[in-house]
Amino acid sequence: MDNELHKKVESALESMRPFLAADGGNMELVNITDDMVVQLRLLGSCKNCDMSQMTLKAGVEEAVKRVAPEITSVEAVSF
Repeated sequence: MDNELHKKVESALESMRPFLAADGGNMELVNITDDMVVQLRLLGSCKNCDMSQMTLKAGVEEAVKRVAPEITSVEAVSF
């Protein structure tokens, strides 16, 4: 994983964490694929929230693409 890209993505995620934490949730960066897809693990209340996909697309993905336009999308993964 490109270290500079990783730092940019982490900074975008960090800016979103207070909003998730307000509802008891969090997220963890798992991977950035070769296709420039950010893979996140949803934690806490985000794991089971009906709104998590909308939060990912409307909030998190937008924040990530703002700092790293080369990212194509953000998706939740569960391992």
